[in-house]
Amino acid sequence: DETKEASLNITTNELNNLNISVTGVPNATISLNESISLPLKRNRRLLDPDYVPIGPMYWDAKAFHRSYMEMEKQFKVFVYREGEPPVFHDGPCKSIYSMEGNFIYQMDVNTKFRTNDPEKAHVFYLPFSVAKMVQFVYLRDSRDFGPIRRTVIDYVNVVSEKYPYWNRSLGTDHFMLACHDWGPEASFSNPYLGKNSIRALCNANTSEKFNPVKDVSIPEMNLRTGKLTGLIGGPSASRRPILAFFAGGVHGPIRPILLEHWEGKDDEIKVHKYLPKGINYYEMMRSSKYCLCPSGYEVASPRIVEALYNGCVPVLISKSYVPPFSDVLRWKSFSVVVSVEDIPRLKEILMKISSRQYIRMQRRVLQVRRHFEFHSPPKRFDVFHMILHSIWLRRLNVRVSDGNDLNDDRPLKHRRRKWYWSDLDRLERGLQRARAAIKETMNGSRLKDPDYSPDGPIYWNAKVFH
Repeated sequence: DETKEASLNITTNELNNLNISVTGVPNATISLNESISLPLKRNRRLLDPDYVPIGPMYWDAKAFHRSYMEMEKQFKVFVYREGEPPVFHDGPCKSIYSMEGNFIYQMDVNTKFRTNDPEKAHVFYLPFSVAKMVQFVYLRDSRDFGPIRRTVIDYVNVVSEKYPYWNRSLGTDHFMLACHDWGPEASFSNPYLGKNSIRALCNANTSEKFNPVKDVSIPEMNLRTGKLTGLIGGPSASRRPILAFFAGGVHGPIRPILLEHWEGKDDEIKVHKYLPKGINYYEMMRSSKYCLCPSGYEVASPRIVEALYNGCVPVLISKSYVPPFSDVLRWKSFSVVVSVEDIPRLKEILMKISSRQYIRMQRRVLQVRRHFEFHSPPKRFDVFHMILHSIWLRRLNVRVSDGNDLNDDRPLKHRRRKWYWSDLDRLERGLQRARAAIKETMNGSRLKDPDYSPDGPIYWNAKVFH
């Protein structure tokens, strides 16, 4: 009976022997190496391990949780169905561009966030695939980007002529998703798509006009089999003998510098252009404390997610890169950022990180990697939901008008309508409540107090103790 509290009798026979008997419960004993969970009154939120993500990995965990709950409660996406392949992706993808195909596939099969009524939609998804257009529209080695550009232009024109929603907001409440290197270039085919719309991009490069206020940085993932089987795991922090590891193709301006200074130069920093025969790439990651993630021709790299999967602290070496989900995650708490100029000092920088700090960072890697895991069907807080959450936050940043009150800046509740509230007004009223709730949570967040919630393996049950 979880509504009653049983009394506990605790005796110690030896130094390392703890016996606990529960009055009224025959043969109930708990050994020292088992976690102790005291009977509590039912509290679904407390018993749910996903209730409030906590820790220094988040900018404001309570605000993140509140906005996530608001998203689950009301967020709706309308997916345009105009166009024929190769505009659409044909299903789950198994490559470094996998997020394009996997996201559109999940939007197809998962109806939780999708609506068939555009009047009830908060955002509108333009589901064209840059990777597919490169495969079927682009003439290989032609260096002619025109066919892709015309395909995007035609697609947006069809949508704007058939529906009123694009013209109503000039694309502000529309979003595209692209993991291909040419995603940013494709978005500039239509000036409003590049300037106004929400762009969810793997290639989140501020030097290529990526705008963190409006755009979403998503992870580049290389799902070779389409599943996570065998990709996640690794030993504890104390069983990783290699200081740092990198192996990969030489392209872009950064990797040649890394190879020049460290390839074959140090036994503790394993840097390879090509892995020697018989050595497994993922086993090397699992044997390393830090995994070097230098940019190639583009800023994003699947090594970042691979490092998280294998419990290896990522070392980001790039220019102008906005890491995935930076609006929520404090990357400096579980990764190392090294400038290109400091590549010669790489070992010095890593050696200055104390063992205690490294262990903290490695544990945080294990905690945040669930946000980068792909599941089918999706699970709470996984990469699919995190992408939608970031899009949801961008939608909260703007207010779309139906054209009747463009010059009225007063809150919706103070505006007087003679006849009715439009569907768009109802949507905006809901968003206004969500903005207010999230702002209130941010202002009153006790997580700013470092003593708010004790956490860590030193407690049997931190939530019960708190």
